[in-house]
Amino acid sequence: MTRTPVQDRYVSHFSDLVKEVRDAGLLRRRHAYYWTQIVIAVSAFAGVWVMFFALGDTWWQLAVAAALGLVVTQFGFLGHDAAHRQIFASATWNAWAARVFAGGFAGLSYAWWRAKHAKHHQAPNTEGVDPDIGPGAIAFTPTIVAARRTGFPGWFVRRQGWLFFPLLMLEGLNLHVASVRAGLDRSSAQPWRRLELTTVVVRLVGYVAVLAIVLPPALAVAFLAVQMAVFGVCLGASFAPAHKGMPIVPAGMRLDFLRRQVMVSRNVRGNPLTDVAMGGLNYQIEHHLFPGMPRCNLKRARPIVRAHCEREGIAYQEVGLFESYGIVIDYLNHVGLRARDPFDCPLAAQLRG
Repeated sequence: MTRTPVQDRYVSHFSDLVKEVRDAGLLRRRHAYYWTQIVIAVSAFAGVWVMFFALGDTWWQLAVAAALGLVVTQFGFLGHDAAHRQIFASATWNAWAARVFAGGFAGLSYAWWRAKHAKHHQAPNTEGVDPDIGPGAIAFTPTIVAARRTGFPGWFVRRQGWLFFPLLMLEGLNLHVASVRAGLDRSSAQPWRRLELTTVVVRLVGYVAVLAIVLPPALAVAFLAVQMAVFGVCLGASFAPAHKGMPIVPAGMRLDFLRRQVMVSRNVRGNPLTDVAMGGLNYQIEHHLFPGMPRCNLKRARPIVRAHCEREGIAYQEVGLFESYGIVIDYLNHVGLRARDPFDCPLAAQLRG
């Protein structure tokens, strides 16, 4: 497909940004940082289980369950980084690291998640393309809301913003189920499908077995529920502010890479604790522009990207953490009232097909 002069100019401007970021050394691997994160995560994982066996039959185990949920979330973030090839120079090393972190420690399928996440990065917030805004328990677009006007679906969709974060307590379970189903799908062409399925199943079954052996039934169920809830909320609360409440791109709209990624992404201001809790995903704009950039470099890339967007007249959205959650809740409660084509701006109009 032949590009227009406008598109050529936009591509050239993104190339300028890439050069500036590369010259700053922000695309280089940060092996010391990641090995430190890996050692800390593995040590914390081992420490949680030492505490678990030391405490035995006591309801203080629920605090251990919450801690395990936090630690498993960090392995999810490490799996995410490895899947984006941020950790090692070798694609093979990254793939196997992702399988170990995501499958072995977090109980998630790397191949399933990577295929889903790749579609999201290809066209974030684009109707019919981005699976993160596709039909599900939550309706993220006016089109989906339009089909849920009456009965319980209608009641739910009008309150889904308030229900969104409570529902995240089930997201951990949902991710485990989706991972197992993907591994059982024989029509899938994903490599190492059986190995990943075995890893995920052994991890999940072994985990439940340990709880059943060490703890009485009621406490074992409570431990599992708390750990799953913390895991789901931590992951969901990290991903939700990134795009929810940002413009929805109509299917078929043509946008250059820079605008496609920046205009539908939102950064979250914070501090080092925010960076850890959100796995660096609070720098969502930089992550989408440079998905292979090591997590610890995203913060350093932020002023470069922001200054470039200002020069190009591209809106760069950044808000506080709690403000971002407020935006998400408000958007979900009123998504049915949004304009059918909210992505309506002069810059986007220049690139319409």
